[in-house]
Amino acid sequence: MIPGEELLFCALGGSGEIGMNVNLYGCRGQWIMVDLGLTFADATYPGIDLILPDLEFIEKQQERLVGIVLTHGHEDHIGALPYLADELKSPLYATPFTAGLIAGKLEEEGLTGQVKLNIVERGGSIELGPFKVSFVALSHSIPEGNGLLIETPFGNIFHTGDWKIDDTPVIGEAPSTETLTAIGDAGVLALVCDSTNVFQEKPSGSEESVHEGLLAQTTKASGRVLVTTFASNAARLQTIGRVATETGRRVCIAGRSLERILRVAQATGYLRDFPSPVSFDEGMRLPKSELLIIATGGQGEPRAALGRVASGNHELKLTENDTVIFSSRIIPGNETAIGRIMNQLSDLGVQIVTERQSHVHVSGHPGRPELVQMYEWVRPQIVVPVHGEARHMAEQGRLALSHGVPHAVVQNNGDVIRLAPGEPRKVDEVRVGRLVLDGDVILPADGATITERRRMGFGGLITVAVPVGGDGQLAGKPLVRAFGVPVEEDRDDFIADATDAATRAFSPGGDEDRMREAVRLAVRRCATLWTGKKPVVEVMVLQVAA
Repeated sequence: MIPGEELLFCALGGSGEIGMNVNLYGCRGQWIMVDLGLTFADATYPGIDLILPDLEFIEKQQERLVGIVLTHGHEDHIGALPYLADELKSPLYATPFTAGLIAGKLEEEGLTGQVKLNIVERGGSIELGPFKVSFVALSHSIPEGNGLLIETPFGNIFHTGDWKIDDTPVIGEAPSTETLTAIGDAGVLALVCDSTNVFQEKPSGSEESVHEGLLAQTTKASGRVLVTTFASNAARLQTIGRVATETGRRVCIAGRSLERILRVAQATGYLRDFPSPVSFDEGMRLPKSELLIIATGGQGEPRAALGRVASGNHELKLTENDTVIFSSRIIPGNETAIGRIMNQLSDLGVQIVTERQSHVHVSGHPGRPELVQMYEWVRPQIVVPVHGEARHMAEQGRLALSHGVPHAVVQNNGDVIRLAPGEPRKVDEVRVGRLVLDGDVILPADGATITERRRMGFGGLITVAVPVGGDGQLAGKPLVRAFGVPVEEDRDDFIADATDAATRAFSPGGDEDRMREAVRLAVRRCATLWTGKKPVVEVMVLQVAA
């Protein structure tokens, strides 16, 4: 699929899911990529923290990829860069704050200088092959959220990235009605738009409005206060720092990602009046009513700062009458993990405050009224919903059509959509998939390693060592070991039974692979009779010298 005299769109991630955003635009033999994000693993990926997009399609024609343009600095938009950008051999383009975050990631992976990172001034433009890309300031929960005006020979695209309408942003710029209206006046072929909050009937609300709720909760707290929020939400950090100053509390930062965001933000002109943080030791020596902790871990991550505080494995300690404020929304799928940490905090006697009890959070994504306002500003011929599960994108398609947009294209990852010439339609489908970062190794998410790990997690593992003498006969009893097989108190009896099964299944001489398979099946049948499970069984043949 090489783009010809046409304008193509293809998502390799982020359509049909929330996270891992990767979007391609193709025209006259060349492609640009918008964003290269990751997502976080759940329990279906044992031992895995990060999931990356499979970029095989564009890697096979990387010489046609003229640039990777980053809308903003959230992990689901830039997180895969340090793992995949070097393979693509394509320059990166980002505004200063986002570029600062990317530079830190590249440095951690030893890629400084190997991946070309270009800083584009806020509101700037770049030309990449047949594309002219202009950065358009939009409000989001991180500095320098940008939409992209992508001008092509076949029409203009407005790619929103993540956005909301915030007339009083704490950091950054409010969306410019004049700029967006002018973009619409010039003609917009397609609006490629965030779908995350399409079911929300009200606007997301201003970041400024969170200040009152956080101030009220901190003021009435008698002990230590810990606020957990998304590390990248620099506007929320600004609000929390302001609340700390107003209530006479010192700030303590717990979490490397928070420290990194604070450092990059201050280096690029943001959070200059944020109060100087105190160390853990100094914070614990302060009177309890004089400390405000900002911590990572609000999504229930056990190794993040809040998880370690809740379990008592952190230098910072919380006790009875302290307060934890969850200044973030629960990402679907994290409910159980967050509940576990909340229960641990409750056992410590800690008071818990969420957005259900007080106005301590607003979303960074547009609700229905904001989506409708964007349609009115830019007046697209086509709406292409992205950044959402299937139900979110389908609903935005219906919403756009009901408000006068002539076409809505609800696509999935891998669908190649011809936006022009002619009416928009799917013209091809390319391979997409997921990769996992397993330690330092990148593997297919559906490959042998993860499949075997899931099977071992479900049924356990049994190893069988079969000693064979030079005459081809058994040189002793097979050695059976069971791991994670539910036999508990009956383990010795089970091992004896499995050993007998392996012995009976052994046949001297003949084909070794056939013998190994016979032993494997015999031991697995034995395990199934004992437990109802089908564990992974590995058989090793040990040649015993005479």
